[in-house]
Amino acid sequence: QVQLVESGGGLVQAGDSLRLSCVASGRTFSSFAVRWLRQAPGKEREFVAGISASAGSTSYADSVNGRFTISRDNAKNTVYLQMKSLKPEDTAVYYCAAGLGGSFPYWGQGTQVTVSS
Repeated sequence: QVQLVESGGGLVQAGDSLRLSCVASGRTFSSFAVRWLRQAPGKEREFVAGISASAGSTSYADSVNGRFTISRDNAKNTVYLQMKSLKPEDTAVYYCAAGLGGSFPYWGQGTQVTVSS
């Protein structure tokens, strides 16, 4: 079993930066791929960024590519999402999810990011 806890969200102004953290329990976390997803009010949950278990591969949604960076420190059981040049449309609850083989059954409770214009 893996438990995920997100943190780092908050209220910022457009153009500011934030770094989200996703801390996992469980010794097998380093074997899992991890994704960040977000859900804005009234919208469907959407993929933001993903990273492989070894951190050798990353992927991003077009809307955040070039502004967000996903990384991980397996020694700390932590995955990060560095967000720069934030826009009001980035406002959402951000979730991390972990899993294997394209399945991501482990989810955190989410952290709120609010970007004011």
